[in-house]
Amino acid sequence: MPAPAAPTPTLSQRGREQGRTAGFTLIELLVVIALMALVVGLVPIAFGRLHESVQYRDTVRQVLTDLRSARQQAQASGVETRFTVDLQTRSFGLEGGPQHTVPEPLTLRAVMAAEEGTQGGKLAVRFSPRGGASGGSVDLIRPSGTGVRLRVDWFSGRVEQEAIEP
Repeated sequence: MPAPAAPTPTLSQRGREQGRTAGFTLIELLVVIALMALVVGLVPIAFGRLHESVQYRDTVRQVLTDLRSARQQAQASGVETRFTVDLQTRSFGLEGGPQHTVPEPLTLRAVMAAEEGTQGGKLAVRFSPRGGASGGSVDLIRPSGTGVRLRVDWFSGRVEQEAIEP
């Protein structure tokens, strides 16, 4: 005698079974929405810190590049070259070249020889063709108090970098 056939599910039973396996529950949707809200809330904070960090690194890199370019230009051309810093306008660069500004959250400080001041109250480091310099330093300080000091050795004209701790 043949085995009795399994009853075939009705159309309404098949629909209920499929409904249970497909889609998301309300709890799952609420968890996803809560996680998205958390991420959206934290992104501006992380972006602000990242932006400040990028500005700081770019400014340090530009000051180093300009100081080293002034030294190299003086040695290559045989003519004294000056790197200037204007504390009032928060700018720096090679004398006669393009000036770069320091972004607002950063603090700019400079110490240079008094006789190297220029017209308009700018401070300057003079690089000689023989490799020496008038010496000085440029400090770039973050809002947290940490930063970097870029120091120009008066004897060799070399640019050295050291950390500033709060």
